[in-house]
Amino acid sequence: MSIQNRYEFLYLFDCENGNPNGDPDAGNAPRIDPQDMRGLVSDVAIKRRVRNYVQMARGNEMPNAIFIEHATNLNTKIARAHEETGGMPTWDSSTKKWSPNKKKVMEARWWLCQNFFDVRTFGAVLSTGPNAGQVRGPVQITFARSLDPVLPPDWGITRMAVTDNEIKGANVGSKEFEEWEEQQPEDELRTMGRKNFIFYGLYAAKGFISAHLADSTGFSEENDLVLLWEALSKMYDHDRSASKGFMSRRGLYVFKHVGTDTNQEQRLRQAMLGCAPAQALLDIGKVIDIQKNIKEMEKDSVKTPRRFEHYKVDVNKDKIPVGVELWTWDDITAGLKKIHG
Repeated sequence: MSIQNRYEFLYLFDCENGNPNGDPDAGNAPRIDPQDMRGLVSDVAIKRRVRNYVQMARGNEMPNAIFIEHATNLNTKIARAHEETGGMPTWDSSTKKWSPNKKKVMEARWWLCQNFFDVRTFGAVLSTGPNAGQVRGPVQITFARSLDPVLPPDWGITRMAVTDNEIKGANVGSKEFEEWEEQQPEDELRTMGRKNFIFYGLYAAKGFISAHLADSTGFSEENDLVLLWEALSKMYDHDRSASKGFMSRRGLYVFKHVGTDTNQEQRLRQAMLGCAPAQALLDIGKVIDIQKNIKEMEKDSVKTPRRFEHYKVDVNKDKIPVGVELWTWDDITAGLKKIHG
């Protein structure tokens, strides 16, 4: 059964001596808001890591397979959805397109939701190729923003090997490359490169989960919601690289709307629609307050936060609206242990 409650969540993670999300239009430099110099991490980057974790943890097997994989053609899976639900749609030779009717589109769309975790979680555009329509996912995540400005230096590095040469041709092999290499001056076999990173940044992303949209994709509490929390908690431990530096999950605060009415039917309606606006829950400084830890910063003789301990995170329980429950990381961990043992 799909989830019956609306959720919001605040997700905290940090990056130390790394590039949390490079911008390909800026030479892969860390994303920065040019107005206030705070760091940014795109929602796409966060969802990619959720997908990667689920793919690894569940073996990319249905019903928790991943639709948007690295280096794949999405039309292959859309075509399979049609084949599994009665066959490929009619090909229109005049428009050079497939022309599935509404019933065929809905059947293929539902099959994809049932078998791919990321489709029923984040949604997907399925209107390419054989066409299975579009899915609006119940889980949406904002760009993450650092709490303080970050400085992304551009460092020069020495690359001890080169790849460029003029040897080409059908009969060229390793021997020809070796002969070319032996003829080169040693200095010509080294080159310079660039490396972009930030010294430190604590980022906050805001997430939203709609019970109404979950009903249209089959996003469930026992499987999908638990798997989402698991992925957000562990994904950075399985996404290590030299460019990323040291990235860690630092906090996950989940707000569950449960309702207040004594009438069960009305309370269920409240739980689905919500009992408070998202900004009352997710704006930093309201329920979750994050301030600089001046004592720890003075101890390290720094004026800018350089590690997570240079912040203090406080939960103002008296500001939690009526009809809303707050799950801290301890609550989520206890829930995961109860399910997985």
